[in-house]
Amino acid sequence: MPTPTNLTIRQQSKILEIAFDDGAAFSIPFELMRVYSPSAEVKGHGPGQEVLQVGKRDVGIEGVEPVGNYAIKPLFTDGHQSGIYTWDYLYKLGKEEAALWQDYLQRLHSAGFEGDSGRAPGTVLPGAQSKPHACGHHH
Repeated sequence: MPTPTNLTIRQQSKILEIAFDDGAAFSIPFELMRVYSPSAEVKGHGPGQEVLQVGKRDVGIEGVEPVGNYAIKPLFTDGHQSGIYTWDYLYKLGKEEAALWQDYLQRLHSAGFEGDSGRAPGTVLPGAQSKPHACGHHH
């Protein structure tokens, strides 16, 4: 399992930068982390129980607590602090960012909250084309 070699919280641009020892590096927006929080209050207690998170486009992270040496617990400015993000999960968020945004925007749209995300539908995701990164190579 890849381990992070570097982790930086960028308060201004609202992204978490994380680099892994397999060479992968991601910039994960706080909003994405928040709406895909692994906590029970977001995930629900089974498939189909997910709670759609809306209005999180401006959410910040005021701090991060380490959880053992396998995860972090971000302290979000909206008071959400129960998500435990494992390295594995952060890796997945970074790797699948484009698909996850698509899915989230789709769900906002279905619920009638279109435009409620900082990602307007149809926007090209930052970094989608620009930087080369390790793509799907399993070591």
